[in-house]
Amino acid sequence: MVVRHLEQECPKGETPAPVAPVRFGIVLLPNFTLTALSGFIDMLRLSSDEGDNSRPVRCTWNIVGENLMPVRSSCGIQITPWSTFEYPEEYDYVVVVGGLLHSGSTTSEAIVSYLRAVGQTETTLVGVCTGVFALMRAGVLQGHRVCISWFHYWDFLERFPAAHEDLLVSERLYVVDRRRITCSGGRASIDVAAAILVRHIDVGIVKKALRILQVDESARFDAPQPQPAGLAPTTHPKVKRAVLLMEQHLSQPLSMEALAAKVGVSVRQLQRLFKESLGTSPQIHARQIRLRMAKWLLLHTDRSISSIASVAGFADASHMGREFRRAFGTSPGSYREHQGVVAPLAVAPGPRPGADALDEDYKECYPGREQFF
Repeated sequence: MVVRHLEQECPKGETPAPVAPVRFGIVLLPNFTLTALSGFIDMLRLSSDEGDNSRPVRCTWNIVGENLMPVRSSCGIQITPWSTFEYPEEYDYVVVVGGLLHSGSTTSEAIVSYLRAVGQTETTLVGVCTGVFALMRAGVLQGHRVCISWFHYWDFLERFPAAHEDLLVSERLYVVDRRRITCSGGRASIDVAAAILVRHIDVGIVKKALRILQVDESARFDAPQPQPAGLAPTTHPKVKRAVLLMEQHLSQPLSMEALAAKVGVSVRQLQRLFKESLGTSPQIHARQIRLRMAKWLLLHTDRSISSIASVAGFADASHMGREFRRAFGTSPGSYREHQGVVAPLAVAPGPRPGADALDEDYKECYPGREQFF
């Protein structure tokens, strides 16, 4: 993509001639998330003009749809598109804002066809929140890395089983891959809007807009998504990302080499970061995650112990039984029979979250995950 600047070069002493503003078309999916939309648009608005005028000077934005019928957000507020789909190349960026997945509403064929047409042009497609699902359905993400929220990681794999898992990124806030930009949603929509705007607008203007929105600094592309339950805010970002990856690859644990490669460090460096942040090694922390999952499944499902061992990433029921007894002082069967009365989880010395933080509600964290339920 050719990066356009707001002023063209001109002979010395002459006033530079402004070029056309950067054009954004925004497509709202049924039950879209209002926070994701407002964060993105407010970054455009505040960066586009001086003072408090909010004029579309440096960039323009347009809500487009298949018709002019209002689109309902997940919180019930409805927004009417300003115009309908016309020329797929009329925008520099087409931003698709998603939201609820299990609401019964589906992305229409008209939207899918429009996204396919846009994908054939020089326009950059941006998927925000579950907007990435619509882009995937339209077939415009082949061969691209895709950022999705950890919350929807398993939903994505269930809907698109042919998706290449190595191209899925669910531990970062957003991913830029050529003319495809994908974002985990929520507050991260501000970060991805800022990342786009600095391609075209002076970085000082973008930083000013961030400050107005009470955002100290936009997050880097490799910043982690919000930390998993139980991790302190001061935990190193690489460790947060590694823990998210451990949870997402629970049944088929990543090797240390693969885990380190995904977070961009050496195995030795990852071990050092875990020791400094959590007081333990990556292997021990991964085992604790698997044991907590096994413990939760024993109490909240009627799955067999062999099935739970498989889901929680153990080699077999005997392996899980040995690890469970070593950690909790009882067998999985006895734990289930006595309604979860066990000794505290054995951990290495060092900082760790409180007991309450260790007992995640996995049904809430991974709603509808067939592998669990």
